[in-house]
Amino acid sequence: MIYNIGSINADFFYHVSHIPMPGETLAASKVERGLGGKGANQSVAMINAGSEVYHLGAVGEDGSWLIDQLRALGVDTTNIIKLLGASGHAIITVEKDGENAITTFGGANHLISTDQVNSWLEPISSSDWLVLQNETSQQSKAANLASLRGAHVVYSAAPFDAEVVAEILPFVDILCVNEIEAAELISHFKVKNLVEIGVSAILTTLGSRGATYQDFKTGLEIGVEGITVSPVDTTGAGDTFCGYFVALLSQGKDPLEALTVANKAAALKVTKLGTANVIPNLAEVLKFNTRQNFFTAS
Repeated sequence: MIYNIGSINADFFYHVSHIPMPGETLAASKVERGLGGKGANQSVAMINAGSEVYHLGAVGEDGSWLIDQLRALGVDTTNIIKLLGASGHAIITVEKDGENAITTFGGANHLISTDQVNSWLEPISSSDWLVLQNETSQQSKAANLASLRGAHVVYSAAPFDAEVVAEILPFVDILCVNEIEAAELISHFKVKNLVEIGVSAILTTLGSRGATYQDFKTGLEIGVEGITVSPVDTTGAGDTFCGYFVALLSQGKDPLEALTVANKAAALKVTKLGTANVIPNLAEVLKFNTRQNFFTAS
């Protein structure tokens, strides 16, 4: 079982010719609203990859439609609570080549209590996985509790905050970062490479150039090159990659197979506009026949 204490956001998409510079005002050609949040995206990806997931999260008084959309996408919403105040949301500026800039507001995601985490994770055991992102409160509490129970802990270090990462790292088995976050980690900890920060394994997504997985316990270091597609919207691609990768590992797949399938899932995601609602299912991913090239990560 995968437990995901995950953010739930309302995503507002503004389509523009380019990402605005400081002080620049742009007129959007189109505005859309949808379900998002790194947690919600990852839950949908893990479910679509064939895993059983408990999504543990919070929305505000305005969040009934977010719960409805999660349920429609196959997410078990039994453990999603509604709190006073606003739901989390994100302002996503999307330029015509699919690249984006994102500003988030935590809202109810940041109001989760310690007591709630204790209640949610009461059943977790060594056969389970806990997935977290830096978009909710009580991350270190949850990671510590799951680690003490012997569960596998996976952490997505975005939005990046080096001090938050440093606090949670002792309880993390797999750290998920992009290449910018990886560089910031190296700088913050004043180390030469990621192995020196003390985490067991790291999944690093490289955007259109693919991803690497380094397991410092076994010495496995593998990478897969990106798949060439025509991007429409890159929002949620990293969440799709991480979600698929973790789901397949939890099912007993080896890291190379998990990396290969996750790479295809993320490539398919960027060809569609939206976030959680357009994450491909496993059947779509497996039908996507494309050659992938591998390399040794370092």
